Amino acid sequence: MAVSGTVLQGRYVLGPVIGVGSSAVVRRARDLQSRAMVAVKQFRPGASVQDVRRQAQELSVLGRLRHPGLVRLRDAGTEHGSSWVVTDLAEGPSLAERIRVGPVLPPRLVCRLGSELADALAYVHMRGVVHRDVKPANVLLDQGRARLADFGIAVAVDRTATTANGAIVGTAAYLSPEQVRGEGVGPAVDVYALGLVLLEALTGRREYPGPMVESALARLHRSPLVPEAVPATPGCLIRAMTADDPDQRPAAAEIAEELTAPPAVTPAGRHRRHRYRPQRRRRGSVVDQLRGITFGAAGSGSGIDPGRTKVARRDPV
Repeated sequence: MAVSGTVLQGRYVLGPVIGVGSSAVVRRARDLQSRAMVAVKQFRPGASVQDVRRQAQELSVLGRLRHPGLVRLRDAGTEHGSSWVVTDLAEGPSLAERIRVGPVLPPRLVCRLGSELADALAYVHMRGVVHRDVKPANVLLDQGRARLADFGIAVAVDRTATTANGAIVGTAAYLSPEQVRGEGVGPAVDVYALGLVLLEALTGRREYPGPMVESALARLHRSPLVPEAVPATPGCLIRAMTADDPDQRPAAAEIAEELTAPPAVTPAGRHRRHRYRPQRRRRGSVVDQLRGITFGAAGSGSGIDPGRTKVARRDPV
């Protein structure tokens, strides 16, 4: 792994470490060609097949996406047997860090950040991609603007929620009910997760805390509780975004529009029916899916963000 001061590919002067994950290290760097400050993500040598596939997936997805609400991919390559990618440098903390430090975000700010994230998701969904891991740790606050990062487990909308071996991929606290049930997924899973993210920003607490299995199952027993103190906008919208039935959730474009509109102009609770109809494929009972559990390594390292979870399904004998 390169150290600070090293020039990567004769172009990127590596600086201090700004993030550490299970399979990669992220450094601040300077691009000698553009003179811009960038982020260089270096994958550790000897990465697992899964890590390599995830990296290739992220490059494939990011390479074709251009939106101010997304962290843009600039360059990628391999050096000394290790892969690296260069992205925009987001000059600010993650939303997870902001929530952890406190105080809770004011509703007006949450509405603005939510609108920016929903607009980015609408762009992504229109291009046939589902993020599948919307959570505070993957929201970067770049000079006050929300930018969505980490498309490592993104998937095309015609794919299902599970991997080839039946594992449900995502972060337990932000999984949608249909993901926990092992059903087919679509853009509505990102809408659900965004609803939980906005609720957490408003309250300062995770809606479904606890060990990962219990956290994943909790949403099947109760809907998110939006405190009465939360204003109608965004309170009623969050309730719609976290509806158990994915067909009842508003589309990301609708969310962006409603969070931008003045509260007096947007009656609470008026949401058009979500147009997308995800194809549902039963993957066995919840008990069958959660009988065997494997967990991914920790992601961002933030004290309040668990790592991405794989809830492995074990077929009944």
